[in-house]
Amino acid sequence: MKFTLSWLKEHLDTDASLDTIVETLTRIGLEVEGVDNPAEKLAPFTIAKVLTAERHPQADKLQVLTVDAGTGETIQVVCGAPNARAGLTGVFGAPGTYVPGSDMTLKVAAIRGVESRGMMCSVRELELGDEHDGIIELPADAPVGARYADWAGLDDAVIDVAITPNRQDCMGVHGIARDLAAAGLGTLKPVAVQDIAGSFPCPIEIRTDDPAGCPAFYGRVVRGVRNGASPAWLQQRLKAVGQRPISALVDMTNYIMLSYGRPLHVYDLAKLKGAIVARKARDGEEVLALNGKSYRLDPSMTVIADDCGVHDIGGIMGGEHSGVTEATTEILIECAYFDPAAIARTGQKLALTSDARSRFERGVDPAFLETGLALATQMALELAGGEASETVRAGSTPDPARVVAYRPARALELGGIDIPEPRQMDILARLGFEVQRGDPWQVRVPSWRRDVDGAADIVEEVVRIEGYDRIATAPLPRAPGVAKPTATAEQLAERRVRRTAAARGLNEAVTWSFIAEDEAAPFGGAAFVLENPISEEMKAMRPSLLPGLLAAARRNIARGADSVRLFEIGRRYLADGERPTLGLVLAGDRAVRDWRAGKAAGFDAFDAKAEAMALLAAAGARVENLQALSPAGSVYHPGRSARLCLGPKNVLAECGELHPAILKAFDLSGPVVAGEIYLDAIPAKRATARTRDAYAPPAVQAVKRDFAFLVPEALQADALLRAVRGADKQAIVAVSLFDVFTGPGVPEGQKSIAVEVTLQAGEKSFTDEDLKAVSAKVVAAVAKLGARLRH
Repeated sequence: MKFTLSWLKEHLDTDASLDTIVETLTRIGLEVEGVDNPAEKLAPFTIAKVLTAERHPQADKLQVLTVDAGTGETIQVVCGAPNARAGLTGVFGAPGTYVPGSDMTLKVAAIRGVESRGMMCSVRELELGDEHDGIIELPADAPVGARYADWAGLDDAVIDVAITPNRQDCMGVHGIARDLAAAGLGTLKPVAVQDIAGSFPCPIEIRTDDPAGCPAFYGRVVRGVRNGASPAWLQQRLKAVGQRPISALVDMTNYIMLSYGRPLHVYDLAKLKGAIVARKARDGEEVLALNGKSYRLDPSMTVIADDCGVHDIGGIMGGEHSGVTEATTEILIECAYFDPAAIARTGQKLALTSDARSRFERGVDPAFLETGLALATQMALELAGGEASETVRAGSTPDPARVVAYRPARALELGGIDIPEPRQMDILARLGFEVQRGDPWQVRVPSWRRDVDGAADIVEEVVRIEGYDRIATAPLPRAPGVAKPTATAEQLAERRVRRTAAARGLNEAVTWSFIAEDEAAPFGGAAFVLENPISEEMKAMRPSLLPGLLAAARRNIARGADSVRLFEIGRRYLADGERPTLGLVLAGDRAVRDWRAGKAAGFDAFDAKAEAMALLAAAGARVENLQALSPAGSVYHPGRSARLCLGPKNVLAECGELHPAILKAFDLSGPVVAGEIYLDAIPAKRATARTRDAYAPPAVQAVKRDFAFLVPEALQADALLRAVRGADKQAIVAVSLFDVFTGPGVPEGQKSIAVEVTLQAGEKSFTDEDLKAVSAKVVAAVAKLGARLRH
């Protein structure tokens, strides 16, 4: 919400300085995002008069001007503006002046061989508008040599305030002035409006056939208008806050909207046929809006229409074909109340935003219809002349009356500030609340504050005006002695996993918890979908961390990254609750090309498994007991992925190469490997009072033995390793796979698997008999799987 300091002072009688106003706005909850004074950046520009204008000797479209800038000497300027001529008074920038609209600093330069010592400026070059057809033309009596910003009245700071969604009353300058007055920065001026009686009956029927979407529709006709350009003061005020002046009648509606937060619309009466009605749209109806785009409507949307069709998307944007022009002589002023929720839904469906929508969907003051229409009528007569008809009031506004029971002691109980009762009553009165003293107080909420409906809201109003900085600092109570750890076992596990992932070379990513519905679909679909999303790309709550990580990988690869190693710890949102999860994605090159290995090597499913196993170990899982089972989820390649389980039902992780269809959906070229570790599925360690024994190294050295087995080709290596490890749990401390071979010397339908077995003796070394006995146990254990020793 932008407004100028002079605009604010039309609603607030105050002597406060700009700095005090800005500080107070932020203090009372209206955060100031910026303050910009056009006069500061235009300070070097002066008013100058063109004395002579001669054709440039080397260019047909350039002129050589001599300019009087009030310095006592003539200045030569080369100018290409078509309106440059002798006798013109304009705006001059001397060498060394920064031109904001062109983002350059002027200097003495030769243009086609002729020296130019400055610039005569256009509106766009001074960022005062978009006009760039010629240089600025000022009245002949403008004082030569004077500062242009001072003469033009541009020394008027523009304040930009961030309005939170609950403060619909501050979507107009008047509401902001009310808050400042309550904070003690002056007195709120009353709304100056005349009661203009109609001189003739309204010639058009006005009604509402949609009482839910448009409960109240007020309007009146003004005939005999002359819709020219709006006066300079109005144009300047609108330009200052980023609005484009269009015509007197259109500018009037924008001015009232920005001043009082009350959107209005003006129709050309000659373009309307029959009654003007607020109704539901019919399926398939279309309207060409004022932004030049056509919108297809549906029966859930409220529109303003006549006998010929739709003229207005109710509360959001008017139609182009019924708008006013310079030829307009009769107008219909519309002042209606629209249901905030209906406006929000329509705007979302149409992906259409406007100043009117931002106010209606927050909720405009339902009691301001009469005043808003009177203000518009008064201003239309002042700017365009004519005479007004009688007012038509179709429907009725919702009754906003609410009374809240409030105890003044709640300010201390909830807000932490002991505020005297008279002071609380004064604050509430300044904010527009009516207080009836008693036990408790009965506080009537003003019609423009639909966000207040409880005692806690009253406390917030009183405390923010009194000042949050008055809340006393108080230390939190704590137990004496050394502080006890506060992190839970789950938090500690997440910390260990995070550190381990980073130590292994993975980069942590933080992605949105909301994704597009089509991105969630391959991962089982979203259990929760937002009705009011920021955008369609952030509509579904993620069922997996992989969509966000894959999108991040795609962005990094598109920007030239050769290797992407990402992980994220976050929550999956499933129908049965939130699930803490670690996701990882490996894409691109695992190893860069070099003179030893040749071309770059990509990631494979075993890289994903290695990362998953390491992270599971860090999280406290007993990885030696894990089983790698197939198949993994449908997002993975069916032959290059696995579930890591403790038993067939307790799945701790899934990992492997992603399915080609997933890569195509996320615009990635493979292979890309990924995994998810389900942190809440990892069994918690049993609580025990026994401390861990101190580490004692073995008394004797370990012994390693290699075995090669012929096994059925379908047998998984993991099953063989588990059988070997279980052959003698006391002597065998580690088993690892180091070779898989098929080919000459291996029977068809079989494969050779070679493993290394590490044996650790206790108090004395193994004898040959001991080693033979262990070997026999190993051979016997694998024989149960159809394996035999390869000779």
